[in-house]
Amino acid sequence: MGSDRHYPEERPAHDRAVDAFAIERHPVTTAQFAEFVEATGYVTVAEEAVDPVDFPDADPSMLVPGSVVFTPTPGPVDLRDWRQWWRWQPGASWRRPDGADLSVEDRADHPVVHVAYRDAAAYAEWAGRRLPTEAEWEFAARGGLQDAEFAWDGDELRPAGRDMANTWKGAFPYRNEGWGATSPVGAHPANGYGLLDMIGNVWERCVDAYVPRHFIPGAGSVAAEGRPDLLAPTTSPQVMRVTKGGSHLCAPEYCRRYRPAARSAQSDDSATSHLGFRCVV
Repeated sequence: MGSDRHYPEERPAHDRAVDAFAIERHPVTTAQFAEFVEATGYVTVAEEAVDPVDFPDADPSMLVPGSVVFTPTPGPVDLRDWRQWWRWQPGASWRRPDGADLSVEDRADHPVVHVAYRDAAAYAEWAGRRLPTEAEWEFAARGGLQDAEFAWDGDELRPAGRDMANTWKGAFPYRNEGWGATSPVGAHPANGYGLLDMIGNVWERCVDAYVPRHFIPGAGSVAAEGRPDLLAPTTSPQVMRVTKGGSHLCAPEYCRRYRPAARSAQSDDSATSHLGFRCVV
């Protein structure tokens, strides 16, 4: 698990054991999430007004139901400033990924997006499942390969020019020559375990609290002994958890996190147009 060859937060590479588990073949789709909402009447975090206590300096006009949506820039920009391509979009939610034109029906077989951690956990409980630990997710993503760069053989993102995952093609964040957004589940090859979209398409939520490096179990660290993966779901912008797999926005010049070892952090309240999940049991 992990890697010593890439971003610091992936270190150290180490051995990890997990108990047997089953994992869904693809991320939860908008159609599946719609079944959950219809059965339960559930309201997602993005569909609720923003609590001003969490954002005391925010413009009151922005404290409305909505979510964060990717918007291509007109041309090249400073890649150190993510605010140039992300915008708060009132009305954006899993029902309308861009806040206006696209609806659930348009992307029924795409991964559901704009789901906060509480939303994903609620779906998993309803389905009689749970969200994966980071170790489980990474084990599954590797598809049986040992110490491989990607979830497939070889060290090329697009071997022989073949798209193996929905990642950014072109010049980020203004010119995309690929999907440019989420793609239907199964649009790209499965890994060695028959799992779809473990790399690219959408980032996927894990239960583990995010720490800026791996702590090896049994090494005596507070983070490891405290089982940060057992934190109860919150809607707090202060609680950060691990996400895995990269998304359709990962580009070589900006984010090379389209690898099983890669990891990133998202707050429990985050709901964005490139963040989804899948369940395990």
